[in-house]
Amino acid sequence: MKNVFFPCLFLLAGAAVAGMPSVTAQSPSARADAYGVSWDKPGTGSSASMPLGNGDIGLNVWVEPGGDLLFYISKTDAWGGEKDPAADPWMQQGGELMKLGLVRVHINSNPLASGGPFRQTLHPGRGAIDIAEGAGASGVNYRIWVDANHPVIHVQIGGRRADASVTLYDWRLDQGDTIVPAGRRASLTWYHRNPGLGDDRLADAHLANTTWGATIEGSGLLREDDTTLKSAAPSATRLISIHVLTATTSSAGEFLGRLARQTVATDQIGIQAARVAHDQWWGRFWERSYIFLHSNNGAAGSGNSTTDSITRGYILQRFVTACAGRGAYPIKFNGSIFVVDNPGWKANGQARPMNADFRAWGGQYWFQNTRPMYWPCLMAGDFDLMLPLFRMYRQMLPGNSALVQKYYGHEGVYFQETSPFWGGLPFMGPDEQALYTHHYFTPILELSMMMLDYYDYTGDADFARTYLLPIAAAGLEFFDRHFPRDSVGHLLLDPDNSIEMFWKVHDPAPDLAGLHAVLGRMLTLPAVLASDPLKEKWRKLLAIVPSLPVDPGDGEGHLLPYTGPQTAKAHNEENPELYAIYPFRLYGVGKPDLALARHSFDIRKCPQKGCWSQDPVEAAMLGYTDVAAEDVRYAFTRKDPGQKFDAFWAAGHDYQPDQDNGGNGANGLQQMLLQTDGRRLLLLPAWPADWNADFKLHAPYRTIIQGKVRKGRLTELVVTPAARRADVIDCRNMVGRKE
Repeated sequence: MKNVFFPCLFLLAGAAVAGMPSVTAQSPSARADAYGVSWDKPGTGSSASMPLGNGDIGLNVWVEPGGDLLFYISKTDAWGGEKDPAADPWMQQGGELMKLGLVRVHINSNPLASGGPFRQTLHPGRGAIDIAEGAGASGVNYRIWVDANHPVIHVQIGGRRADASVTLYDWRLDQGDTIVPAGRRASLTWYHRNPGLGDDRLADAHLANTTWGATIEGSGLLREDDTTLKSAAPSATRLISIHVLTATTSSAGEFLGRLARQTVATDQIGIQAARVAHDQWWGRFWERSYIFLHSNNGAAGSGNSTTDSITRGYILQRFVTACAGRGAYPIKFNGSIFVVDNPGWKANGQARPMNADFRAWGGQYWFQNTRPMYWPCLMAGDFDLMLPLFRMYRQMLPGNSALVQKYYGHEGVYFQETSPFWGGLPFMGPDEQALYTHHYFTPILELSMMMLDYYDYTGDADFARTYLLPIAAAGLEFFDRHFPRDSVGHLLLDPDNSIEMFWKVHDPAPDLAGLHAVLGRMLTLPAVLASDPLKEKWRKLLAIVPSLPVDPGDGEGHLLPYTGPQTAKAHNEENPELYAIYPFRLYGVGKPDLALARHSFDIRKCPQKGCWSQDPVEAAMLGYTDVAAEDVRYAFTRKDPGQKFDAFWAAGHDYQPDQDNGGNGANGLQQMLLQTDGRRLLLLPAWPADWNADFKLHAPYRTIIQGKVRKGRLTELVVTPAARRADVIDCRNMVGRKE
């Protein structure tokens, strides 16, 4: 690689950007609420729902024209494990992440019957939904929230005195779900229990005896029948609480005992204290980072400009991620925990209406589709939301290691591109059939890259010892042991997929880029984490990793997806050669050979927008302002036409509400504003001159950057710690920048 002129300006110590951003006295949570969603008409089904959650328990909330409040309940670990003879076996691989049930809250004398006003408002800044039905003395108000600190859903009701009822709908009662017939007269409990080991109905042993369910209780409510609680007398205020639990237990009785104890413990906290702590959690969440945009020609929050649409999309995507990101397992790319009924679903051209348990692409985690929601968590400072992802793969490590030893007789580990949450590997020797995810070894390299970033951002040595070192070292060991050397002693990656695009090729670019990037960074770890003998081993491996394949033949040169004659058939719509830009960041603004990387992007075979397309991120990393801005705008306005909520993104290649779309939009927006390279902090590397912003983002070495952009220029900036100010580079006058 040749050196190039670094096209940015270092900020001068006495520049006019000193000082704390002061655009508004509002708190970040209040500003986030300003970009919430409000509806003045009730809906006609779950496609007209709003999402809500506490990181583990989720709701889809809507109101019917008759005034009844309805919501689906979901949970990040509500895995069903029973074989369904009528379902496609492939779609059942990995288990089925199910809803717990549907709840209906009914107030006598519909306040909307006479055409009274209606308002349903999502407050992302407070993690709550408020609903107002009717007006004056005849009106009814709801506040729905999922406690940020405890496993409970609360529905607070106020307004006129009226009778109320709460009804459970469980469409699986004839398929194994159970409503507990006994128990307290003032509660209703139900559960789903997976078959046990030895039961031929069990889909996989890892799902055996997992049980999930809930208890509904409410002030002044008594059990009317197996599925309904009804008020004993009219009341002007009510509290309905739903306690949710998942556990793997030896019996249903053990599960019910744990649920009962959890319910008692949570009830003892008190609703007011719980609400204060809940608001505080969301306040801290929005305080730790934000991006608020507005144009030079419009006020922030007007809802009429591109920048307002992007801001709303960014806020709502981060909110939805927070609602599902603190549970036992990572966020599902294909709908998260917010999938809804799909009466228009078709399979093989035939109509096949699906309920809210269904999601296309099944229960497995696809790494390439899961990562887009997690890369933006770094700059957002949402480190807690990343831990379920790392934890899942760390738990796979022993089992996958044993299989590698069994199949190939050597040490090391890799992760499949598609995998259930418990892991596992098929035999994938050189003679095995070529296929999309066969001979696909890239995920462990990108996961290692992400964990290296997590360590750089947080400085958490315990994390490095528990997650980073075991996974990254095992992944590097796999590549070292699994592949032979060529005639000159270089590592020979063959057969090896170039992601899903090219099958069983020679030295694919994504894996070469990953090895160069990860090995280079692992060698910089402190001695307390990585010993000298281990680093010497990595140095020897790095020395024999081939260079990235480049075709110099078109004058400017461009990256290739694999080494050798480019005769392999394309099987997808991806640009594997651009993995050297993202996620492995060997090329980019301020780095060598930027022209080569840009030309490779310019002539890419598969330009795309939305869903899992990496274009917005790569464009931003290359300083392509207009391309990045358009792709980010597209991502944050790509609402599914059949869904009412603004951030239920269109399915694209996945399933609605697609999480890849919003994740890549968020990542692209962040990279337009801030990029990092070692200790360097590159501000505005791809920022439009007509976008204003107030921002607060995180960076490596426990750094926080807070500031304002006006007319494409930094006007205020605070860097914490202050010593990191010397590492800031303002790229607003970048040479060669493409607007």
